[in-house]
Amino acid sequence: MIRVVLADDHAVVREGLRHVLEADGDIEVVGEAGDGREAIRIVKATNADVAVLDVAMPVLDGIEATRRIVRDTPSTRCVLLSMYTNPHYARSAMEAGALGFVVKGSPGRELVSAVRAAHAGHRHLSQELLDSFVGDVVGSSEARRQGAPFDRLTQRERETIRRVMDGQTSAEIAQLLHLSPKTVETYRSRAMTKLGVRGPAELVRLAIKHGIIPPE
Repeated sequence: MIRVVLADDHAVVREGLRHVLEADGDIEVVGEAGDGREAIRIVKATNADVAVLDVAMPVLDGIEATRRIVRDTPSTRCVLLSMYTNPHYARSAMEAGALGFVVKGSPGRELVSAVRAAHAGHRHLSQELLDSFVGDVVGSSEARRQGAPFDRLTQRERETIRRVMDGQTSAEIAQLLHLSPKTVETYRSRAMTKLGVRGPAELVRLAIKHGIIPPE
């Protein structure tokens, strides 16, 4: 039996993932979390075999949570979930120590395969990501640098900017991340300076250009 902890900030998504994972009877979901910090706590408490983590979560994102799980609970293997196919995210996940990366639009069996592979110590990437990686390798050097501007951001700056792109105000972001509005404004200002943009509209255009978010 493969013991799994699920982490996603949407309860309905966790319910669907649990159903998919437990369908064959050889995987058991032993804990659920709504953010990255809670996921780390539950992984430590359950000593789960595999942690399935959404990349975009409040408090602590899935990539940073993976980095800490790999460091503090090395017996637990990590699989990341994301709605985006940009290889930038998958590369960051692998650098953090994840063994799997699955696009949320993939069939449910893809996640099951990723969990089983990670439990066995093997890597697993969605086919869409493999195709993206191939295009990244054979493309121009400029294409290979896609996502690079966002690599300059700290974890807190990335989380703040992601929420700015979602249309959240500094006050809303501060409440979700348990920070003061002034601190959020500092992260936001630093990130905008690093990215060379002057407002949310330019930020979104830059993110689309580099494949961080898809165009409408």
